[in-house]
Amino acid sequence: MPILPSLAADEFEDIVLLGVPLWGWQIALAVAGVLALVLLARTIWVPTQRSLRAWALGNIVVNAGIAVTGATVRVTSSGLGCSEWPRCTPDSFVPIDTGHAAFNAAIEFGNRTLTFLVLAVGVITLIAVLRMTPRRRDLTRLAVIIPFGVLGQGVVGGITVWTDLHPAAVATHFLLSMVMVFITVALYVRLQEPEGTPRVVVGPMLHTVSIALVVVGFLLLIAGTVVTGTGPHGGDAAAPRWNLDLPAITRVHSSLGWLTLVGSAAAVLLAVRGGAGRPARLSSVALLVIVLLQGVLGYTQYALELPEALVVLHVLGSALTWVAIARLYFATTRLTPPEDAVTTGADAADRAEAAVGATGPEADHDGERSAEEPAPGR
Repeated sequence: MPILPSLAADEFEDIVLLGVPLWGWQIALAVAGVLALVLLARTIWVPTQRSLRAWALGNIVVNAGIAVTGATVRVTSSGLGCSEWPRCTPDSFVPIDTGHAAFNAAIEFGNRTLTFLVLAVGVITLIAVLRMTPRRRDLTRLAVIIPFGVLGQGVVGGITVWTDLHPAAVATHFLLSMVMVFITVALYVRLQEPEGTPRVVVGPMLHTVSIALVVVGFLLLIAGTVVTGTGPHGGDAAAPRWNLDLPAITRVHSSLGWLTLVGSAAAVLLAVRGGAGRPARLSSVALLVIVLLQGVLGYTQYALELPEALVVLHVLGSALTWVAIARLYFATTRLTPPEDAVTTGADAADRAEAAVGATGPEADHDGERSAEEPAPGR
C-alpha cells in the first residue's frame, strides 16, 4: 500500500493555506527556523563546553535528518517536483507551474529549504569554535569542513536533478551525507577531549574491530544505495534505474549487514571482557542493539515488498547505525596532550597495559571524556 494516496489531476493547482501558497509557508518556516537558531546562538560569542557540545550534537542530528527527509522525497516520487536547480522551475525559484502535482512539488521544495537550516547550524558551530579560547586547530579544521560539506551537498543535489535522478547521483548524495555525519561525530567527541595526539585507550583487538566496522559499515551503505538504485523507489516514475538483479544485490547487502552484526557482537565482548572504558562499552552495546533492530526492519520491509513507510524508517536506521559505528570508533582513542605523549620503552608499554587492563571505578572515570580532567596516564 502506498504511504500516501494518489493525487488527482486537479491537485496540480497550488496548495493554499489561509490565502498563502504552501511554498510561502515553507519559506516562512525556514526563515523562522534560521532566526531561532541565531537567537539560540547568542552563546557562540562566549562558548562553553556545554554549548559547543550542544551545537556539535545539533550538526549530527540535522545532517542525518536531511538524509531521512531525502528518502521521503524519493518514496513519494517527488524528486522532480522541482525540475531545475538552483531554481525550482526554469522561470521561478519557488514551485509555480512545475508540471507536477502540488504535493510532490511541496515535498521537494520543503527538502530544499531544510538545507538552509543544516547550513545555519554548521556556520554557527564554526563561529563558536573560532571563538574558543584558546583556539584549537584540530576542532577548527573539522568545523570548517561542515558548512562547506553542506554547500557541496547542495551542488550534488543539483547534479542529481540535472541527471533526472540518476541512481549514481542519488547514491553520491546520500553517501556524502554519511561522510558529513562521520565528521560531525568526530567534532562532538573531540570537543570533550584536550588538544593532542590520538592514543588508543582500549585493547588493540577492539580498536582493530572498530576500524573494520567503519569499513564494513560504509560498504553496507554503498550496497544499500545500489539496492535503492535498482528497486522501485527512484524518486520519479521516469527516473533511470540500474538494470541489476535485485534479489542478488539484496543478498550482498544482507551479507554485509550480518557481518556488521558479528563485528558489533565481537566489539561488545571485547569491550566488556577487556575492561574498556565506559564510552567504549556503551558505544558497542548501543551499536549491537541498533544493528539488531535495523536487521529486523530490513527483512520486514523486503518481505512486505518495500512499503514506503518502512523504507524511510530503514534509511533512518542506516543513519543511526552509521552514527553508532562512528561513536564506537572514536571511543577507542583519546587525544593526549603532547607532553603526555612523550614516553619511551617499558614506560609506554606499562601505561598502555594499564589503560587496557584497568577495571572498576577508576577505569570508568578514565573512560569519561572530559576536557577538564587530566589525560589518561598523567
